[in-house]
Amino acid sequence: MKKIKNENQMLIMLALFSISVGLWGNFRQLWLQDNNFAVTNISNILSIGTLISVIIIGLIGKYVKLNKLKNTLVIVLLVKFLNMFWLYFLNGTNYIELIRLSIIIDIVTEYIIITSIYPLITTIIKSGTIYSKRRLTEYLFRDVGILFGGVFIGKSIAGLIINYNTCLFLANIFLMFSLFILLNIKVNNSTDSNEYKEISSKYILKDKLLILYLIYTLIGTIAMSTALGLKMLTLTNYFSFSDNVATNYLLVIGLLADIFGIIALKYLTPKNDYLTITIKFGIRFLGYVIAFMSNNLLITLIAITWSIFISTAYENICDAVYINRLENKYQLSFSNICHIIRFLGEAIGVFLCGIMYEIGLRYMFGLSALFMIFQISTAYYMIYLRKREK
Repeated sequence: MKKIKNENQMLIMLALFSISVGLWGNFRQLWLQDNNFAVTNISNILSIGTLISVIIIGLIGKYVKLNKLKNTLVIVLLVKFLNMFWLYFLNGTNYIELIRLSIIIDIVTEYIIITSIYPLITTIIKSGTIYSKRRLTEYLFRDVGILFGGVFIGKSIAGLIINYNTCLFLANIFLMFSLFILLNIKVNNSTDSNEYKEISSKYILKDKLLILYLIYTLIGTIAMSTALGLKMLTLTNYFSFSDNVATNYLLVIGLLADIFGIIALKYLTPKNDYLTITIKFGIRFLGYVIAFMSNNLLITLIAITWSIFISTAYENICDAVYINRLENKYQLSFSNICHIIRFLGEAIGVFLCGIMYEIGLRYMFGLSALFMIFQISTAYYMIYLRKREK
């Protein structure tokens, strides 16, 4: 039998991990709600977990070398596996603090793994193609996990009712297979020190566009998470969707978003970059404002649908054009910084989402629209600077 290439083994490992994330992560909020956690408590737990992830990812990026990254990732995967196993047995108990701690560990380990996989792949092979395959594998198989959950949740199989805790158990099985594959992957123990270099603050500070891009990323992530940081809770509680209907809705819109993203990249990217930003964020902003002012559930659902649908489109203008300014040797280091900024924005946004959720659905989108004013203004200004630079 022909041996599977190391880079393809990494993609298989990522696929199994992504199925686990989709299967469990989609129901994590509802699992907590079933264990008597209020929405504000859930948002606080998610925010704290994401914030701790930011700190640990920063430490890993600074102190863990690429040749030690596999061993670090194995340890993190093992911790996540044992923790999820422990969470399964905590379900339905009154050990609130233990559940809170375990959920935080679950979030932290998940984000560490997501952030570390591509740098680990680069110790085997580095190319634009493998980067695209990595992104496609993560998104596609996460949707596969969501699909499994949406199809089987609430069903009875061999006398067993598939509930949120069952999805947690099944997700952990996929995680276990992912760990086994990673253990058998051979990576390069040495890397060219000239190929990968840590980016210095001076390098970023001397480039105004890079500074603005990081600000834009932070504000944009806060805006997105403030509106949609608690999607499953919003859809099931405010819109009265069942858990499988909410799951299938998010799955279908997510898949359509991926398809539209590919089509937009090839055929529908306007030559005017200002128009691109207006299509991606301007229409979303108007939808959020109308949802806030009207307080109408149908209009709000349309705004949510558009926001998710457009989320993966036009990344070539909104993100890639700024990241590609960097020399190759700084790409990995800057990628870690961007992950940290996004996770920080997500932590802030989910926290605000929980507060607004309790006040009323409309206020989630009203506050998000307020952040989007600064996001869009920054995006327009970056385009202006780019054009003047040319």
